[in-house]
Amino acid sequence: MATLAVNGGGGAAAATHTQAYLEGRAVKETRVLISELCRHFYTLGWVSGTGGSITIKVHDDSIPKPQQLILMSPSGVQKERMEPEDMYVLSGNGTTLSSPSPKPYPHKPPKCSDCAPLFMKAYEKRDAGAVIHSHGIESCLVTMINPMSKEFRITHMEMIKGIKGHGYYDELVVPIIENTAYENELTDSLAKAIDAYPKATAVLVRNHGIYVWGDSWINAKTQAECYHYLFDAAIKLHQLGLDWSTPNHGPTRNFKLGLGSNGNVNTSAKAVTEGSDYGSGLFPRCIVLDIEGTTTPISFVSEVLFPYARDNVGKHLSVTYDTAETQDDIKLLRSQVEDDLKQGVAGAVPIPPGDAGKEEVIAALVANVDAMIKADRKITALKQLQGHIWRTGFESNELEGEVFDDVPEALEKWHSLGTKVYIYSSGSRLAQRLIFGNSNYGDLRKYLSGFFDTAVGNKRETPSYVEITNSLGVDKPSEILFVTDVYQEATAAKAAGLEVVISIRPGNGPLPENHGFKTINSFAEI
Repeated sequence: MATLAVNGGGGAAAATHTQAYLEGRAVKETRVLISELCRHFYTLGWVSGTGGSITIKVHDDSIPKPQQLILMSPSGVQKERMEPEDMYVLSGNGTTLSSPSPKPYPHKPPKCSDCAPLFMKAYEKRDAGAVIHSHGIESCLVTMINPMSKEFRITHMEMIKGIKGHGYYDELVVPIIENTAYENELTDSLAKAIDAYPKATAVLVRNHGIYVWGDSWINAKTQAECYHYLFDAAIKLHQLGLDWSTPNHGPTRNFKLGLGSNGNVNTSAKAVTEGSDYGSGLFPRCIVLDIEGTTTPISFVSEVLFPYARDNVGKHLSVTYDTAETQDDIKLLRSQVEDDLKQGVAGAVPIPPGDAGKEEVIAALVANVDAMIKADRKITALKQLQGHIWRTGFESNELEGEVFDDVPEALEKWHSLGTKVYIYSSGSRLAQRLIFGNSNYGDLRKYLSGFFDTAVGNKRETPSYVEITNSLGVDKPSEILFVTDVYQEATAAKAAGLEVVISIRPGNGPLPENHGFKTINSFAEI
């Protein structure tokens, strides 16, 4: 084994570069662990044919995580036959500190994993403790079912709970990037996907495999197993003509299921509806619904939700002030208020620094939030905090979501037809789930395939609807029907190619004369 002495420049990082540390127990145990995991992954089909790879940081409580050593498996070798001494040792910034010695023919000269630059992106952008690159056939095939899709989406599957930050009712979204001839050419697209999907712990590479990362090797391995399970389930559901991306996984639009005389499931490629353009009188493939004035009375938002958030913001901030969630809310609000002050936004007042005292900070936050609510501002900083306050209200049964009487029946009908229904609201995704999960008609989330908020863009801007179209993976925008009560939103969606109808509900504002859109007074008219 060849070892390169590197001057770390002092401190904890320098201590990890010494010969003694490189030959110490922590590094040796990580070497052994990688070789054991690769043998296991080989039995799963994740690293066959010399493909796939794994990297793990050497855990050491005395070393800050960004400075911990990185071990990587070599490239182009039989992963199931690797020995501990075959691993590369890198510094926290990716400099090679130790490389394996060459082996006699027919072994190739040693070479660090071709995945190294991609692994480093996960370490840099996600503070990962380990990254796994799998060539498992499930992760390859699932990207080929819809060659145009930029995402893999699935919901209502138990194994989703094994993915960090997700529960059974959540929609798991995994970005898909296009493959290239050489592994390192994927680096930029993988980095962009990581930035674009802050909640993701994996990126799929079409016709290739998957990169999965976690806080530790156990977390990365657990998630990788769950991802492969979910991909396998999606493939099998697709073979049965079932839609993995909807809550009840019912028949897709292109299949009908039935039991043959022998009791086996028969599938046929008979279209449930031929074509997809709602504008030509046929049922849409996807429906995207606004909330306020469309599924829910405007009065519920303006007279129930907003006052509750305004009246409880001080109490909520005081009780949860020291939690990571609330500190993140405060950070977002500080940034927003700083921008507001620069632009002279009415009602914006300076927020004292954190060391000024909890009460002073909260008082300034309450004043700003009150002004934002009165102005009905559609900004992430406000919506995120409101969602957290409303969650407390729903959990304590102080709040109950409200939907129009025709909504539950329509959702159930569309669901049974295999039409995917999504929500797009300026309220946070958390707030959306709370309203439909705790409605006056019970939990309606089982009929919904996903939620969009202003993270995809402003509802009155056309690029937002282009982004939604790309996310849903439809062949053309006209396969999506958007329902809203706001003329400007309808115009933006139409410009993106979506079919649009405007909802006329009690309490909604007036529309311009000769607006040119079809209108409905009930979902039963769709």
